[in-house]
Amino acid sequence: MSDATGFDPAKLAAANASVRLVEDGMKLGLGTGSTAAVMVEMLARRVEAEGLSLRCAATSKATAEQALSRGLKVESLDDIGWLDMTIDGADEVDPDLHLIKGGGAAHLREKIVAAASDRMVVIADPGKVVERLGAFPLPVEVLGFGFESSRTLIRRVLEDLELGGRDVLTRMKGSDPLITDEGNLILDLHLGAIPDPAALARALSAIPGVVEHGLFLGMCDVAIIGKADGSVVELARDADIDADMLAHEGE
Repeated sequence: MSDATGFDPAKLAAANASVRLVEDGMKLGLGTGSTAAVMVEMLARRVEAEGLSLRCAATSKATAEQALSRGLKVESLDDIGWLDMTIDGADEVDPDLHLIKGGGAAHLREKIVAAASDRMVVIADPGKVVERLGAFPLPVEVLGFGFESSRTLIRRVLEDLELGGRDVLTRMKGSDPLITDEGNLILDLHLGAIPDPAALARALSAIPGVVEHGLFLGMCDVAIIGKADGSVVELARDADIDADMLAHEGE
């Protein structure tokens, strides 16, 4: 359901709260995905209304195109240098503010931009808050060269971590494999639950051919959870998350 603005109220609430953190002169990372797209729109409206001077690095071609079309100044990350803050969405957020990202196939650039920022702010609706990561399929970006070998090695890693027998599926776009902005492919790991995200992250990163995975561990500083009534809950890394309460609020 959307409100009079045409946006989902929970996503709009989170987006507006994050945009209020932006200060004149900031260097910002702009995330990718449905909630991030709302944020970019609301940021553009604030820049237009207040005449803010910002330099923005986009995490995907889609975000760059949206931001430019709305009058935001988009530059390459290397031209800007270090960022003051990145605002991005997430597919899952756990009680430690660990994330799964990559539903929009942009987690490689998203992780690079977040790592080059003083602060990562995540915006989400209550349905993204979970007790344990893994219900959302974990994206793993891999090179086209040796693609099936990489899939085999990923399956071996999952077996070693007692996650064997799960689907490791090629991300498709229509009838063809999806190609990321960097020209790579994505394997989606349907794990159900990830008992030890840190161990899985280390093991995946060690596989030749794996470019990046969608586990963002220890990177998020604040998560802003928008609710259907237009209010938000701000979560710091040491805060307790009542996932059941948030999910109920978002219904």
